[in-house]
Amino acid sequence: MTPGSLILLHPPHATAAAWGDVPELLRSYGRDVITPDIREEGGMRYVARASLVIAAAGPTVPLVLVGQGTAGPLLPAIAAAQRAAHRPVGAYVFLDADLPVHRTPATGHGHGHAPNDTAPVPADWPEAPCGYLSTTDETPRLRQARLRGWQIKTLYTQSETHLAATLNALITTL
Repeated sequence: MTPGSLILLHPPHATAAAWGDVPELLRSYGRDVITPDIREEGGMRYVARASLVIAAAGPTVPLVLVGQGTAGPLLPAIAAAQRAAHRPVGAYVFLDADLPVHRTPATGHGHGHAPNDTAPVPADWPEAPCGYLSTTDETPRLRQARLRGWQIKTLYTQSETHLAATLNALITTL
């Protein structure tokens, strides 16, 4: 797959500044990088705001969604919104991120979720390759990604230069 725009999604309760110099370093590899600043606490509000900001940026498809930390479980719902807008997702990357979990929708609330609840995972997810980039020792999330058969990269340094290089290499393998 030749990736289009890389969409770097920071965790809820953070800002795009959480990515530091990584977006610019990825651009030095010739990547088209969009780093939306999403000022929402999480759940479906984060998904809705991210979808609006991504649309306004005019990304190139297929998108590569990169979720950091607690943005990870939101990637499937963000992808569903992108697909509905005819912007297919070509790959997912989870950076030290929580993983999506298929759950039965809540009942008794009409629409099945509150604005800040965990975003639902579409039944057909993942419809594109997934990768996991870990900057820590073995974790349950990393083990689960390995069990799912995802591409895995590990990095034991906090260097943004090495992080961007490893992220670029992982995206290339997807």
